Amino acid sequence: GVTRLLLTRIPFFKEIIVSSFSCPSCSWSNTEIQAAGRIQEQGVRYTLAVTSRQDMNREVVKTDCASAQIPELDFEVPAFSQKGVLTTIEGIIDRAVAGLEQDQPARRATDPEVARKIDEFIGKLRQLKEVSSPFTFILDDPSGNSFVENPRAPQRDEALQVTHYRRSPQQCALLGLQVDATPPDAAEDLRDEVLQFNTNCPECNAPASTNMKLVQIPHFKEVIIMATNCDSCGHRTNEVKSGGAIEAQGTRITLRITDPSDMTRDILKSETCSVEIPELEFELGMGALGGKFTTLEGLLKDIRDLVEKNPFTLGDSSTASRTGKLQEFIGKLQDVKGKAQAHFIMDDPAGNSYLQNVYAPEEDPELSVQRYERTFEQNEELGLNDMRTEGYEAEPASGR
Repeated sequence: GVTRLLLTRIPFFKEIIVSSFSCPSCSWSNTEIQAAGRIQEQGVRYTLAVTSRQDMNREVVKTDCASAQIPELDFEVPAFSQKGVLTTIEGIIDRAVAGLEQDQPARRATDPEVARKIDEFIGKLRQLKEVSSPFTFILDDPSGNSFVENPRAPQRDEALQVTHYRRSPQQCALLGLQVDATPPDAAEDLRDEVLQFNTNCPECNAPASTNMKLVQIPHFKEVIIMATNCDSCGHRTNEVKSGGAIEAQGTRITLRITDPSDMTRDILKSETCSVEIPELEFELGMGALGGKFTTLEGLLKDIRDLVEKNPFTLGDSSTASRTGKLQEFIGKLQDVKGKAQAHFIMDDPAGNSYLQNVYAPEEDPELSVQRYERTFEQNEELGLNDMRTEGYEAEPASGR
């Protein structure tokens, strides 16, 4: 027969490999799936309250090491008892029914009582497909590579609960992962931890806490996200710092905004990045708004807030002409978010800014990234002209 392989991506999940085998002689066919990525840092447990026929059509990715449970029937498909499959909740039940019916003729001849009980249980499983009464479907995968579809994504689904958990040593052993029995070192890698340290609120000076996390941006590099929340006055702020060195070349990223979906692209704007929208004759200088990790829509909203809170447009400092021009600019900026086409340009001499390529790893026809050599003035602003990374050790004093 012939086996066909397809690498595909499930929206709001990840990439998987679908393999399909078919035999022209006996017409037997089979489909399996495998995770295209690595085993995740944590296991995952999906708990779905099935209340309608639409819920039976939800897509399910069930890997080899995942177990499926229906507590109302005290039913479970154990881990490693089936190959990985891309199916629906109804398909999971159909596979369970087919597996139970497989040896029924032999059971009826050798053990009629057991065969009768299995027939009754098969009837209960088939009744579940009609969803005459609600039931719970649980998918538990220690590898973290299983999935139950949320048809309302990216919004939250009230019927679906997703829980991530740390694997037990027994689950690590089943997955073939090495379990380190020695206690962790004090200087262990805190890359996956959220660090918290005490500080004072910049608004009311009350004690507050700042959270810090190292995040890997796909197809880019690591950044440090810092967020401060004040319980006293409600002040909230977040800032992004580059987790790597200054690049050898500067980066100029140009995006041609042609569709409202472009507003959802992820953006990392470093503190050394300037922003320009030529159609609006607008330029945001280096250092304004600080470092941001947000979406294009979120950055445009921050720009609008910055313009609206300009002190020269408020109170006695405002004039009718200046206020009118700013209101006209805000209207044009609002049109960019959904109607008008425009170019969005990010110029970062340090090369530490990023704009998401939705076609990655392929090239994006609307996005261009240009590398350039920094000028002397740009190196001066970054403090690179006077920076010595080699031969900076103090020379030994010459003898008298």
